[in-house]
Amino acid sequence: MDPNSKETNSKSTPVYVKYIGLSFQLFGVIGGGTWLGWWVQQKSDMKFPVWLLLFCFISVGIAFYQLWTSIRSDK
Repeated sequence: MDPNSKETNSKSTPVYVKYIGLSFQLFGVIGGGTWLGWWVQQKSDMKFPVWLLLFCFISVGIAFYQLWTSIRSDK
């Protein structure tokens, strides 16, 4: 049996476990970035939430990049 084949045996971890872990990772990155943006926004006394929006969008971009690289490595 080729170790690089995509066939799973009874002792291998199911594929959905990887994606459940990835979903928690994405949640953590987006949540952490949004929290950091909120914290910086509270420290700067600006009325418009520039920092919150900036950190939120950056963290979403990082999370999607992580998702993309994870999916590309599965091929």
